[in-house]
Amino acid sequence: QRVYVSYDSTNKNCQAGDIDLVEFGKAKDDKGIPVFNVSLAFDKTNRVPLFYEEYPGSITDVSQFLCMVDKVIEYGYKKIGFILDRGYFSKENIQYMDSNHYEFIIMAKGCKSFVASMVESIRNTFETDRKCVIRAYKVYGTTVTSRLYEDDTKDRYFHIYYNPSRQAAEREKLEQKLDRYREFIEKHIGTDTQFGHTYQAYFSLFYKGKKLAGLQEKSDVVQRELNLCGYFCIITSEKMSASQALIQYKGRDISEKLFQADKSFLGSQSMRVQLPEAMSTKIFIEFVALIVRNRIYNLLKETMLKLDGSPNYMTVPADLRELEKIEMVRRNNNHYVLDHAVTRKQKTLLSAFGLDENSIYT
Repeated sequence: QRVYVSYDSTNKNCQAGDIDLVEFGKAKDDKGIPVFNVSLAFDKTNRVPLFYEEYPGSITDVSQFLCMVDKVIEYGYKKIGFILDRGYFSKENIQYMDSNHYEFIIMAKGCKSFVASMVESIRNTFETDRKCVIRAYKVYGTTVTSRLYEDDTKDRYFHIYYNPSRQAAEREKLEQKLDRYREFIEKHIGTDTQFGHTYQAYFSLFYKGKKLAGLQEKSDVVQRELNLCGYFCIITSEKMSASQALIQYKGRDISEKLFQADKSFLGSQSMRVQLPEAMSTKIFIEFVALIVRNRIYNLLKETMLKLDGSPNYMTVPADLRELEKIEMVRRNNNHYVLDHAVTRKQKTLLSAFGLDENSIYT
């Protein structure tokens, strides 16, 4: 069975001057200070973190990916596929995965020209077809087979999706952007201000001499963008349905949850270290703790599916707090006994790990 690995990265701000990996780069939370990057590979099929990387803050995601694939080869992973977001989309990365016989599921960057033309060719053919509905995500999807680039040697599967609510939100966002651009340009009428491609992509600017005299919206450009609102594309190297591709890709949010758990529950929001060795050691311990916490989370989730309702104690923090209440004390005969009986809630939590009340004594 194919195992799909979700791969993602994050960066962390750092003010320690003695850490070699800390460099200025494209920070997700830009505070004007150097950062370092941490990436995580998660086995989505078996639900376990596989490995992590730490690398300098100036290295982009798209360039680090090739090094990551080299590590995967050295680790000996076979028959796997990568689930990647649009930040890893590049011809070089796709060719490298092909050459090493790895499959991929990747989100296309924005409305790239080849995706936009594909959307236009099938527009109004599946958006209301109930055979194409994916109820879990309230979208419609269809699949088109094509080559990814001119010298591509393989057929790729382009899964085109249409989301009605996303269409409304994107159209509103586009209208607001156009209003902002128009208002900004009109303020400079009568001046010799020159505008970049961002503005000229949507407006034709008219000058009298060197001074701006007026503007006109490029209705054909705006109309094309309006027509593309609500559509997005996922590309896969392996044949699958639009529904399967979307479910697999949506599962990659587990990486975001792992980063969030790392920062929130394992104290990685701030590293509080000054030396490279201390930082690497802390990240390693956090990674091991993340494996343990993730295992607890999965067992609790599986148990919760068997219960009626959703008890509020079936979370990792609540579970640990509840189980810590189980107390053994040593009496005069030097034997440990329970200080108080095990509650029904604690019995339910113990059963999630294949344990019962008798396991406490062993």
